[in-house]
Amino acid sequence: MSEAPVPPRPAPGKRIAFVLAVLMHVVLAVVLIYGVTWQTEQPTTVTVDLVSAVPPAPTSAPTPPEPEPKPEPKPIPKPEPPKPAPKPDIVQKEKPKPEPKVEPRPEPKPDPFKEQLERELKETEKRKAASEATSAAARELADLKARQASAAQAGDIDKYIAALRGKVRGNIVLPPDIKGNPEAQFEVTQLPSGDVLNVKLKKSSGNAAWDAATERAIHKSSPLPKPSKPELFSRTLTLTFRPQED
Repeated sequence: MSEAPVPPRPAPGKRIAFVLAVLMHVVLAVVLIYGVTWQTEQPTTVTVDLVSAVPPAPTSAPTPPEPEPKPEPKPIPKPEPPKPAPKPDIVQKEKPKPEPKVEPRPEPKPDPFKEQLERELKETEKRKAASEATSAAARELADLKARQASAAQAGDIDKYIAALRGKVRGNIVLPPDIKGNPEAQFEVTQLPSGDVLNVKLKKSSGNAAWDAATERAIHKSSPLPKPSKPELFSRTLTLTFRPQED
């Protein structure tokens, strides 16, 4: 029996090209079919609900520690340049300023009216001082005379009262059994001639017998003694009497 002839195998490159061509035709057919179908079908409505997304809670990540600052290196001081030697101060002597010339002021001319006024003022002051001195001396003299007159008048009054009391006491009849030294005071009204008009008991001694005896003695002494000077006369007199006078 004779062996059948073996057909020749295709080359590998032709096979890959054939496969690729078949795949390309299949893909093209699929695209065409899908495109026609998409155009003929009505579009479906798609409803999408918008939901606000809650942002996720931030997660606090641990803060990494800051690196410690490195100490800066201290600058090396530069050597200072040598100071220049101080220059001697040159003192310049100032030239003395010439003193200003003082011109003499012209003397004011005398004003005759002013001089006359000053003389009159001085004379007025002198006259015023002399008048005040005279007035002061007159016042002192008047005061001295008044004091002397008052003293003399006081002496005359004392003498007048003593004469009145003496005449009345000479007419008092001392009542018996008087104890102590009671004092009675009377108001006597008289005429310029000394005649007694009225006798009034102003202050009782507390002893009626002594009061009555003294009142009778005053009436009996009328007319009363007159003062040595008429100006010392008084129409109303106040007289006091005690059994035992000092």
